[in-house]
Amino acid sequence: MTLLAAAANESLAEISNKLIYASMAVYTLAFFAHITEWVFGSRSKVGRTAAALTGGGAGARGSAPAVQVRGQGGTAVLDKPTVVTRSAAGTRDVPDGPGAAGGTEKGDLYGRIAISLTVLAFLVEAAGVVARALSVERAPWGNMYEFSITFSTVAVGAYLALLALGKNVRWLGLILVTTVLLDLGIAVTWLYTESDQLVPALHSYWLWIHVSTAIFCGAVFYIGAAGAVLYLFRDSYEAKLASGGKPGRFATSVMERLPSAGSLDKFSYRINAAVFPLWTFTIIAGAIWAGDAWGRYWGWDPKEVWSFVTWVAYACYLHARATAGWKGRKAAYLALFAFACWIWNYYGVNILLSGKHSYAGL
Repeated sequence: MTLLAAAANESLAEISNKLIYASMAVYTLAFFAHITEWVFGSRSKVGRTAAALTGGGAGARGSAPAVQVRGQGGTAVLDKPTVVTRSAAGTRDVPDGPGAAGGTEKGDLYGRIAISLTVLAFLVEAAGVVARALSVERAPWGNMYEFSITFSTVAVGAYLALLALGKNVRWLGLILVTTVLLDLGIAVTWLYTESDQLVPALHSYWLWIHVSTAIFCGAVFYIGAAGAVLYLFRDSYEAKLASGGKPGRFATSVMERLPSAGSLDKFSYRINAAVFPLWTFTIIAGAIWAGDAWGRYWGWDPKEVWSFVTWVAYACYLHARATAGWKGRKAAYLALFAFACWIWNYYGVNILLSGKHSYAGL
């Protein structure tokens, strides 16, 4: 019976591996579909859309859109003016761009194809994670390989959830799919570990609580970091236009289709602020688990130290974002530094440093 169970587990592990590779293939197709969406989002169409939104050409950029009056029989109807966003008091008022498709039908078609392929890849990858869990008969988070494939699955799931909620985040698709492919490539090339059982300290229900929340927080922090990076590029672009500069054709084609700097600033802030309490819970849950496993709640282990450093960095970001003098670019730099701390805590601490949390499996 034991031999049969071992054979079944080995078969499930192979199925998991094949599903992960299959998801990478579908993500690659989604990547090319997103590229095509951006290509068909023509610069000329973007320019016309942007001009229409701002009520004029480049010289009118930043001015409020005019209220349109149209006749309807004997009644005059006032069209609702375009809503613009503001990143901070005293900064530019700029409308959001039309998205990666640039308002073109072909671009939108390929964008929808890209999203459909992303959904399919997500389902295949999620099935691979479940198969891995069944093969090891535990939560699939016992080493870096398992953590990585789950991390990318949750990141894509969070993105698709935002889309399902009607949020305008399709502009994030190309960046997300690219980094997911990078994450999975690293996982299957350098981090892969054969299915195995956990070290004794990890045999606890806290594994499901602590590690699952850590993965979710990291995936959502990643989305917030992507928003912060795009905010910095879009803010520089808007500043150059405001000062009378002329960005290059490629920069104009890409930047004009993104949300405004104000929208990206708010998006990043709201994402990070929403998940920060859960990261706080993650650290507390880890301390409780450490008390059960090792008889102490805090021991200045490298993983514990950098988890706390990450918490402090995000706390500083949220405080800075609420402080007038630190809004905008300074706060975005803090957000990226905080996410860099999270990345170091995952890759750097697991691979380069040793401690009680050394479960890389490499």
